[in-house]
Amino acid sequence: MLTAMALSVPTPRTTNPFARIRDDLGIEWRASRRGPLPPGSKLPSLVLTERMRRDPLSVLLTAYEEHGPIFAIRIFHGIQVFMLGPEANRYILVTDRDKFLWRDGNLGDLIPLIGDGLLTTDGEYHDRARETMLPVFHRERIATTAAVMSEEAELALADWRSGDRVDLYDWTRHVAMRVAMRALFGFDPDRSGVDVAATFERGLSFYEREYFLQVLRGPGSPFARLRRVRRTLDRIILGEIARRRRAGESGEDVLGLLMDARDAEGQAFDDGQVRDQVLTLLFAGHDTTTSTVAFMFYELARDPEWAERLAEERRDVAGDEAPSASQLFGEMPQLDMAVQETLRLYPPAWIGPRRAIVDFEFAGHRVPAGLPVNYSSWASHHLPEVFPDPHAFKPERFAPEQRAKLPKGAYIPFGGGPRICIGMRFGELEVRAIAAAILGRFRLGLEPDWRMRVRQMPTLSPRGGLPMRVL
Repeated sequence: MLTAMALSVPTPRTTNPFARIRDDLGIEWRASRRGPLPPGSKLPSLVLTERMRRDPLSVLLTAYEEHGPIFAIRIFHGIQVFMLGPEANRYILVTDRDKFLWRDGNLGDLIPLIGDGLLTTDGEYHDRARETMLPVFHRERIATTAAVMSEEAELALADWRSGDRVDLYDWTRHVAMRVAMRALFGFDPDRSGVDVAATFERGLSFYEREYFLQVLRGPGSPFARLRRVRRTLDRIILGEIARRRRAGESGEDVLGLLMDARDAEGQAFDDGQVRDQVLTLLFAGHDTTTSTVAFMFYELARDPEWAERLAEERRDVAGDEAPSASQLFGEMPQLDMAVQETLRLYPPAWIGPRRAIVDFEFAGHRVPAGLPVNYSSWASHHLPEVFPDPHAFKPERFAPEQRAKLPKGAYIPFGGGPRICIGMRFGELEVRAIAAAILGRFRLGLEPDWRMRVRQMPTLSPRGGLPMRVL
C-alpha cells in the first residue's frame, strides 16, 4: 500500500460561496482602512460586472487608458486590482513573484473541476510535483508525440469533404483531447465509453455562467452539474490507475511517472493526488490547443493570402508526408509567426489571478496584503504602445528581428518565470501539427454573416463554437 506523499496538499478552499464573499469583504475592509487603494471605480455596479463577464478586454483597456498600469475595480462583490503592461507582467511573474499566491486567487475556483494540480497549488507541494513531471516534458520526449498528433488529426480529417460545414472548435477539441489522452497518459480514448472532450466542456461551461448562478448550490444547480462532471472524470482516471495497480505495471507515460514518483523519504503520491495532476494536464493539454487552432483559422479565413503562404510552406517542407517535430519547429518560420500572432491576439490563459501576501508598491500606488491582484496577457498584448495596430492579425510582427525588439514581459501567452506553463512546448507542437494537417488538404472559410464572440472563462475560446466551410 502506497503512503501519502510527505508534502501534503494545502488545506482545501471552501466551496461555500457565501463564506468566500464574507472573507473577501473582510479582507477588503481591513485593507481600505490602511490607506488609499489604486485608482478606479470601486462602487458596486451590476453593469460593470456584466461588462467584465461579457467583454473584459474593453473594460481593462479603458481602465488602463484612464488610470495607467495599475488600477482597482469592483467586480461582483469584491475589489480586484489589475496590473497591465510589460513591467507589471515582469513584476508579478518574475521579479516579485514571491509576493503573490496562485491558490488564493481566482484560479482556486477551478479546484472543484480539476482538483489540486499544478494550476491550483503553491509552495513546496507545487514545486515537487512540477519537478516530478519535468522529465516527461523534455524537448526530445515531446518530439516523439508529433506522430500521434498528426495521426489523430488525419483520422479526424478523413470525413471532411469540400462544401462541408464543420464546427472547427468542437472538431479540434475532440482531436486535442484524444492526443492528450494517448500521448500523455496512455489512455485508449475509445475504451471509456465516455466523450471526455464533451464532458470537460460541460464542466467548463459552469465558469461562463452569470455570477449569481455560480453561487447557487443544491440539486439542479450549475454547481451540482459541475460535480457530476467531476465524478465522471474521476471514474475514468481512478479506474485506469486501479487497473495499472492490479497489473503491477504503471507505464512510462506521465500517469506512470506520477504513480511511481517518490520523494526524498520514499513516499508516493496517493491516487487522489495522481488524479488531480492528470485532470489538470488534461484540461490544460487540450484547452489551449483547441482555442489556438480555432482562432488561427478564424484569422486565416479573413486573410487568405496568409493561409496560402502557410500551405505553400507546408508543401515545400514536407510534401505529402506529415511534418516531423523538427520540421514543425525549425523549418516553418511563417507557421511559427502565425501561431505566435494568434497567441498574442487570443492568449488562452488570458488572466493570471493572484492574491498579495505582503504589502507592495507599484507605479506609485500601494496595494495592501490580502487583495486579489491580476495580470492579463490579453489586455497587455493589446496595448498600442507595445503592439502597434494591436487588434490586427499581423504575423510578420513576430519575425525574429521584430520580436527581438519587444520589451521583456511584453509577450506572455504562457505566463513567465518559474511557473511558466510546463506543457508549453507540447501545446505549441500540437497546434502546429493539427494546423499542418488541415493546411495540407483544405482551406476554410467563415459562414456568411457569422460574427466572432469570445468566451472568457476560464480560458479564451469562440463563444458557441466556430462554424466554418470546407473549401
